[in-house]
Formats: sequence, C-alpha cells, structure tokens
Amino acid sequence: MGGFHVQPEKNRHRGQPATVAPLSRNAAPVPPRTPDGARLAAADAARPGDAARRAPEPAAAPAPSVAALRRSETDVRTLIVGREISLSGEINSCNKLVVEGSVEANLQNCRDVDISETGLFKGSASIDEAEVRGRFEGNLTVRKRLLIRAMIRATGRVTGTIRYGQIEIECGGQISGDIQAQPHDELKPAAVPAAPAAD
Repeated sequence: MGGFHVQPEKNRHRGQPATVAPLSRNAAPVPPRTPDGARLAAADAARPGDAARRAPEPAAAPAPSVAALRRSETDVRTLIVGREISLSGEINSCNKLVVEGSVEANLQNCRDVDISETGLFKGSASIDEAEVRGRFEGNLTVRKRLLIRAMIRATGRVTGTIRYGQIEIECGGQISGDIQAQPHDELKPAAVPAAPAAD
C-alpha cells in the first residue's frame, strides 16, 4: 500500500511550493508545481500552432488613402459654431461651416455649410453645397447642391434670395423668397474687372 512523501522545507527554495510524490515504486514521478504563468507559457510552447493562431504578428500599417487625407484636411479647416453660441462678422477660407448656434455673417470661400436643427444663419453665403435642417435667412448662392431637410423636431427653412445649381427639399422642408435655378457656370464667382490703365 503506497503513501505520500512531502519534500522537506530545507530542500526547497523560498517561495517554491511543496511537492507531493507517491511512495510507490511503480508510479511515475510527479513534476513540481509551477506558477500559473509559467504553466501557461509551457502549454503555449507545447502547442505552437495554437500560440500562432492566438497571437498573430502585427501587420504593417497601411498607407493613408487619398480620401482619408482629404477628410483630415477638411476636418482641420472646419469651423463649428456650437449651441447657444452667437458669431457675427466675416468668415473666409474654411472648408466647412457647421452652425449649431447663431451666425450673422458674410461667408466667402467656403465649400460646405451644415445648419443643424438648432442653427440659424443670417447674412450672405456663396458656397458649393449646403444642408439646412435649421434656418437660413439672407442671400444664398449654392453652386452645386442645396438640401433642405425635414427632421422630427425641426424643419429646414430657407428664406431670402436663393440661387442654386441643384435643389432637394424633403417633405416638410420650406423655401421662400426670390428663388432661381441657374446653371453651374453662371454661379461661379464673377471675376473682378481689371482697372483701366492710366494715361
């Protein structure tokens, strides 16, 4: 009948757990216990296929696409007027203007305007594209597409002198004033005539 033998304290290193081995001569020796981290590392080494499947080599970062570069450039040149903020004056050379508050301005050299449900723009704007979910009042020239949206809590309203290349008005959107569709060529900013030469 076999028994068990515990390794004496004096033969162990400090921090090493005690091992229990059967005293039977026919039984195979039991390896000493190892900490969980070492046991897991040994198990991963024994199954290299599993380790490779679990921890793939990091791939090289792909080069940024042209669209991503354009998007980041647009983000850099975006002006956001937040809720409960009022802004008045001249706005020049921004790629996109987002109006969530109130803006009273003359807007030039801007590609896109987005007026949110809480936004109000008063003044004049000459731009490529506009999306209006809030209100626009004044002179608006949209060279490409004007989109007037109707939301659950707000309706896009555009009033004043409006010139556009294309227009899309969702059911419930409103537009009023002097409204004209014009070909894209006629909506380009007029060239400033050269001053006459002095005699």
